[in-house]
Amino acid sequence: MSEPLFRDAYLKTSPGTVTSMTEEGGIVLDRSVFYATGGGQPGDGGSLTWGDNTVGITTAIKGESSTIVLIPESTENLPVVGDEVLQSLDWNKRFNFMRIHTALHLLSAVIPLPVTGGSISQGKGRLDFDMAEPPEDKEALTDTLNALIARDLEVTESWITDAELDANPGLVKTLSVQPPRGSGRIRLVRIGQGEDQVDLQPCGGTHVARTGEIGRVRLGKVEKKGAKNRRVYIHLDD
Repeated sequence: MSEPLFRDAYLKTSPGTVTSMTEEGGIVLDRSVFYATGGGQPGDGGSLTWGDNTVGITTAIKGESSTIVLIPESTENLPVVGDEVLQSLDWNKRFNFMRIHTALHLLSAVIPLPVTGGSISQGKGRLDFDMAEPPEDKEALTDTLNALIARDLEVTESWITDAELDANPGLVKTLSVQPPRGSGRIRLVRIGQGEDQVDLQPCGGTHVARTGEIGRVRLGKVEKKGAKNRRVYIHLDD
């Protein structure tokens, strides 16, 4: 198992110990600041340093037994099992993922329809909605979304049991991706508090601490992906 240090989304570096290597050259550490690809969010990149050596990490993926496998840029000059390394995130890449991911949660609140899919990439993301007709006024949706962002709402997490989630099925907005089960608890991401709460849903990804960190966004194209499915794109307006 790799301890999921990425749950502290602002942790940029951490020591770690190589516990195993995959046949393909993937590196497994006892703890990981790298988020592994999942839930529509790409894996993190960055680097590992040990002694006078450095290797770039292109992404991270999920391995066996709750491990996180780091994929190196090259399979030459890799650390070996037992080596102590310093792991460092590509912070700009991670922070953009955090901004987009949180913005997509807000988009699901602005368009209160079931979500059938979604993905995140650098500077943009998209959600697929169970939506028979396209939005009538994209500009109004953009204004509403940016108004929520500008409120600088706090983004927090809490945990519930599988049974508690079963008792509150409305928390799950995504029809295509179900929250991971089996560990005994499920992470909830909340945007806003009390009367100011605007979103609450299960999520394992990384998020900004306050919506103001997202910055302004703009809605992109809306694509028809089926009789009752619309794909809505969102872009960071940097």
